Amino acid sequence: MSKKMITILGPTASGKTPVAAHLAAMIGGEIISADSRQVYRRMDLGTGKDLEDYGGVPYHLIDICEPGTKYNLFQYQQDFFDAYQDIESRGAVPILCGGTGLYIEAVLKGYQLSPVPQNQALRDSLEGKSLDELTAMLEELKAKTGSNMHNKTDVDSCQRAIRAIEIETAVLEYRGCEGTGVHGCENTNLVPPIPRTTVPPIDSLIIGIDIDRELRREKISRRLKARLDEGMVDEVRHLLDEGIAPEDLIYYGLEYKFLTEYVTGQIAYDEMFTRLEIAIHQFAKRQMTWFRGMERRGFTIHWIDATLPMEEKVKTIVKLYNSEIVK
Repeated sequence: MSKKMITILGPTASGKTPVAAHLAAMIGGEIISADSRQVYRRMDLGTGKDLEDYGGVPYHLIDICEPGTKYNLFQYQQDFFDAYQDIESRGAVPILCGGTGLYIEAVLKGYQLSPVPQNQALRDSLEGKSLDELTAMLEELKAKTGSNMHNKTDVDSCQRAIRAIEIETAVLEYRGCEGTGVHGCENTNLVPPIPRTTVPPIDSLIIGIDIDRELRREKISRRLKARLDEGMVDEVRHLLDEGIAPEDLIYYGLEYKFLTEYVTGQIAYDEMFTRLEIAIHQFAKRQMTWFRGMERRGFTIHWIDATLPMEEKVKTIVKLYNSEIVK
């Protein structure tokens, strides 16, 4: 019988990881993380790894990169397929779990993006621009390319916005070259960063963890306070002490952006907490916007109430899974 993949998605603080772990333990599954920041080692509290939630369940694509590097969608797709094939080869059930909608959608659609090299001339021209200015430029580019990549969830710092502009610009330039009929426009660095169908889409049952907005906000605030108590500020201090540049930590957004600004003396503790709390609430809202967008783009997401007992949630997923694989 086919070991069809199961995808469990949801906004931050929805409790998707414990659900995935309990499910994996019941059906002989292994978890592939779909989180753009949990790939980094020693960035534990700020990314909410909660590794204790996994118990003895094997997991993949967590702690695979050094802090200060810039992991991207192209790399994720390659690493995902390696993990996916490895899990399938051992007869286990792959369970994709996370909240980075772009990563999830790219994998499920079977897109393979070509790597886009840095465009130093473009980067130099963008130096000094504000995040608002960069965001406006990005939106203008996306209107031209028709792209649904790089929403506000992914570009919450100037560095991220510049990288997104770099990619969208490459898409636009490549399409312009295609129209001329000139192979590569004599630009050997220009590669097609557009979806190609060389990798098949992944057939997956998609489960969404549906959490009430007010409960989500309460859990986010409670979890933020707990992680600060557990030493999240010290985690950022240690990363800076390793020699990681503040701007490289700020690049990762959310906790690392505001905590770095606090640790380096740019903002006070109370301001850090307030702005970070608001930013996480906004982030969770944008995650849900992305997931609803996935439904409009043809994905079927089976939403399960986050407040149900764990046993009931897992049984519901198993029932859906069994009905899917016998079709």
